[in-house]
Amino acid sequence: MSALKPFVSHQLRRAELSQRPPIIQSCSNEVFYSRAPFAGMDTLSRVLIIASLVLISAAFTACEVSSSKDSVPVKGGDASAAATSAPPTTGGVAPILLFNGTGTSPNDVAAVETILNDNHLNYSTVNSSQLNQMSESQIREYRLLIFPGGNFIDIGNSLTSSTTANIRNAIQNGLNYLGVCAGGFLAGNSGYYNGLNLTSGVRFSFYSAENQGIRKAAVAIAGPGAPALDQYWEDGPQFNGWGAVVGKYPDGTPAIVEGTFGSGWVILTGVHPEAPAGWRRGMTFTTPASVDNAYAGTLIQAALNRSALAHF
Repeated sequence: MSALKPFVSHQLRRAELSQRPPIIQSCSNEVFYSRAPFAGMDTLSRVLIIASLVLISAAFTACEVSSSKDSVPVKGGDASAAATSAPPTTGGVAPILLFNGTGTSPNDVAAVETILNDNHLNYSTVNSSQLNQMSESQIREYRLLIFPGGNFIDIGNSLTSSTTANIRNAIQNGLNYLGVCAGGFLAGNSGYYNGLNLTSGVRFSFYSAENQGIRKAAVAIAGPGAPALDQYWEDGPQFNGWGAVVGKYPDGTPAIVEGTFGSGWVILTGVHPEAPAGWRRGMTFTTPASVDNAYAGTLIQAALNRSALAHF
């Protein structure tokens, strides 16, 4: 199995497709129409073929493998189906703002929402266009901003440089941040995508399993003075060089970290404790999904309430 990174494999696949006649591709918003000629067909046949292409296209743009969250996201697609692009209002006031915009995995957004609902936490969602319209002061009205799994390059590049600056300033001035997998990558510094740089220049790399050609696995995450938990990992980062280490991968690199950026409290995780049981197919876990999901709730509560977790 190749050790290509998710965004690289997506680019290679697109390049490969560009070398042959376009066809309709599944799991993508990019629809490639066949160049098969219509010559010699009667009008009814043409109508039936075109209608079939439209129906197949609509079905394919909606498909996604439930466990492939940090692999190849729907290009240009917001997980949110909101009909309006207006920024969410805080009159209510939901303490948590969950990003569900371009580059995020709709399945991971749904998994995070399940944890939020199970913990009776009120939240609002925001897509890319909405977040791009929000000022720093509007963002700072929330207590916690969550960026879930997906493609960190597409997520960052869906936001304007002004928006990432607003987010960064809001966190520096007291907003808390939870980054899950892609959201963890986004928190770091980068020279090739629009990241948040909450880490004073520290850049993150993939957990070492990626270099062995492993793309997803049950990984034992060790915590201080507690039994290791088997957590779902897929193309996730390790966080060498930043924060207090809350959990470690088997190779000793940081899997979960916490720290401050200005007045904001930041928690980053390279694994997915929010992963539902359905994502585990084909893998062996010694930790029940319910236990991992409860730990996801612990991370959210700690980020929301600025609570320090036990760390090494």
